[in-house]
Amino acid sequence: MESPLEIFRRHGGQMRMSEALAEGISRYMLYSLRDKGLIEQVTRGVYRLADLPPIGNPDLVTVALRFPNAVICLVSALAWHGLTTQVPHEVSVAVSRSSRTPSLDFPPVRAHKFADAVFNAGVEEHQIDGVSVRIYSPEKTLADCFKFRNQIGMDVVLEALKLYKSQKKFSPGAVLEYAKLCRVDKVMWPYLEALL
Repeated sequence: MESPLEIFRRHGGQMRMSEALAEGISRYMLYSLRDKGLIEQVTRGVYRLADLPPIGNPDLVTVALRFPNAVICLVSALAWHGLTTQVPHEVSVAVSRSSRTPSLDFPPVRAHKFADAVFNAGVEEHQIDGVSVRIYSPEKTLADCFKFRNQIGMDVVLEALKLYKSQKKFSPGAVLEYAKLCRVDKVMWPYLEALL
């Protein structure tokens, strides 16, 4: 019979409580493993083996584990892609309009509801510490930032656009496609044109 630690290893070292219960690990056993220091609680309902290397990006990993359908967006996505000098004080996530708004004690999360077509466009999957994290592409993130420019600040948006242009993958056409989808193409076009 497989030990609880072997079950954790089979799951990449991290499990939600619901997954552990489905695998036959009782709540009592989880708490016992935690109290013995064999596993650690990442956030409410999420556990990982204590002997795993430290989490490199704990905020994004925690949010992805708790809200697997949410997508990292705006300044949090800019930071991931290296398109800002800002340090996000919260994790910005996009959720579908029909979804419930995620809330978490730590890290602080700010949810933005997107229409389904906009929500599903430009999603990339990145593996961070063995966890699949959904993050918008740089081009989609720039379009979203223009849409939310009054909330995040135009200086942040313009800095991101300049940093994006300095990257090798500069693709104004792709940015403009997402801008049309987000209905900010007319606002964004003069800034893109100035960079060309």
